[in-house]
Order: sequence, then structure tokens, then C-alpha cells
Amino acid sequence: MTTYDDRASLTDLTATVERVRSSVEGVIEGKPEVVRLSLTVLLAEGHLLIEDVPGVGKTMLAKALARSIDGSVRRIQFTPDLLPSDITGVSIWDQQRRDFEFKPGAIFAQIVIGDEINRASPKTQSALLESMEERQVTIDGQTYELPSPFMVVATQNPVEMEGTYPLPEAQRDRFMARVSIGYPSPEAELQMLDIHGGVNPLDDLQPVAHTHEIVKLIDAVRGVHVAEPVRRYAVDLVAATRTHPDLRLGASPRATLHLLRAAKASAALSGREYALPDDVQALAVAVLAHRLLPTAQAQLNRRTSEQVVQEILQRTPVPAAPQQGGLAGLRGAPAYPQQPPRRL
Repeated sequence: MTTYDDRASLTDLTATVERVRSSVEGVIEGKPEVVRLSLTVLLAEGHLLIEDVPGVGKTMLAKALARSIDGSVRRIQFTPDLLPSDITGVSIWDQQRRDFEFKPGAIFAQIVIGDEINRASPKTQSALLESMEERQVTIDGQTYELPSPFMVVATQNPVEMEGTYPLPEAQRDRFMARVSIGYPSPEAELQMLDIHGGVNPLDDLQPVAHTHEIVKLIDAVRGVHVAEPVRRYAVDLVAATRTHPDLRLGASPRATLHLLRAAKASAALSGREYALPDDVQALAVAVLAHRLLPTAQAQLNRRTSEQVVQEILQRTPVPAAPQQGGLAGLRGAPAYPQQPPRRL
């Protein structure tokens, strides 16, 4: 496994991240924080849910991320008549071999773009559950491994309700983070008219990273150190959602794991060998809010899950920084190291 003790490797990997980031930001103008979160989820081995109104670039962000990586990409247009076998695949009887032959579905790719995921029926949506969590597909008792890296980037429209089905809680919980792109600033929208007015920037987008480089990046992120106070801080935040009076369903233990993995990836993107409480705070809303279910009274009061998470962040004590820092913290002392971060 690649670790952060290998400084030369770290330099190579940070250069790879910078190339992917620049490539995606060349298509999605004025949204660096959205691009950063997308890369964070990729390096943390998670899946991304892009939820926003039509026309703000949800599908374009997913395509730009997929095309920037030289790997297999499949796009699934979710519709009411889509079948589970269209996603996972199907076993077909081969007359010549006199045996069943498995025909892989669209899920067998390294980057899977699920466009308008909430337009498919719950039965079809459930076909993604095993693949998103276990990175495998089971058909007729036979298990097939999915390629690595594997990431699902799904989009949905939260406004239009006709012809849509809400995502089951089990599936929302499998998405590491939810992001909303939002409307661009007037300057960014004017620049978009100049760039996108005559040509589609996706047509000229070329891969800037290979999948084996992404695998090395993921291995490096796994080696990021998270001290016990930072881990306990993440647990305290998640536990607070389970007892909050405005929520009838809090975050799961999987949410805690996703929050920790995302914090490690965020630390790596900041050029650090260790995660800080700041990494956890910055990602708490994106990682936790979409998993929470407000009570009926909270909905009447127009209290959103994002507001609840922000309130929990304000109330939960942040672990104090140790007086001494340094690489010794990677070995357990002090509690977590404090060093000037090396930006990518």
C-alpha cells in the first residue's frame, strides 16, 4: 500500500490531482468547491449524488469528471421503463455452448453516470444497492466483481415531482456526499456564454489521468493519519443526529465511516499527511444532510437537514489542538500533528 512516507510518490500523486482538477474546472466555470468535493469523493472510494434544478450543469460535471480519467465510462439514462437487468446484466442461454452466458450490464464500468436517477422505479433503483456498497453484482447465484476504481455519479432534479420516485433511504445512505451546483455568478455565466456559445467543451476534453494513477491516489488516501480525538469528533457529530428533536431518522454508522474517509481525502487534497477537525467540519453537511429525515413538525417549520447539521456543528465541542506537533503524531503522540499544510 502506498503511504505518505514516500515523499516522491506524494509529489507525483498531487500532480495527478491537479491535472484532473484543472480539466474539470475548464468545463465547470466558477465552481471550484464543487469540483473539489467531487474529487474528494472519488479519492475516498465513494459515490456522488448531484442534486439541483435543471440546466445548472449536473450531467456536464459528471461527464467532465468521467472523461478526465482514462477509464471505462458508462451512462445510464434512468427512465420509468428501465429494468434492473439493464443495469446489472442478464444470463442468456447459448445454444452452441448449451449453457448460460452472462451479458454484463451498464454497471460494469469504472465511472458510471446515472442521469435522473429518481425517474426509475424503486425496483430498478435497488439494482444499484449491492454494486454501490460491495462493488460486485450477483446474478443467478453467481457473483461478478466490478472494476477498480468504481464510482457512481448520479444526478436528480429535486423540484419536479411528476414521473419521479424518491430515492429509498438505503440508497441515499450509499452515496458518500450530495452536492448542489447552484447558479453561476454573473461573471461566470458571461464567461460560459463565451466558451459554450459556439462549441461544447466536452468535445475537446481529453483524459489527463490513468486509472492506475487513481488507484495509487486512493491507496495514498487510505494511509492518511486520523488521530483518536478527530475520530471521536466525527462520531459525536453523527451521534448527535440520532437524538436531535427535529429528525426522525439520524445518520447511520456508514455515515460515520464515509465522513472519516472523506476527511482523509480532503486532507490529502490539502497536501497534508493527517486529518484535522477542520476537514470533518467542512464535509459534515455534504456527507450527512442527505441521509437525514426531518420530522413533520420540522418540515412545517421549514427546517432543512442542512440547517440541522449546521446547528449540530455549532453545538458539538471541537477537540483542542495539542501544544506540540510534528510527524510524531503519525505514531500516536501527540494527539494529532499540527503543521503548515502543503497545498496541491
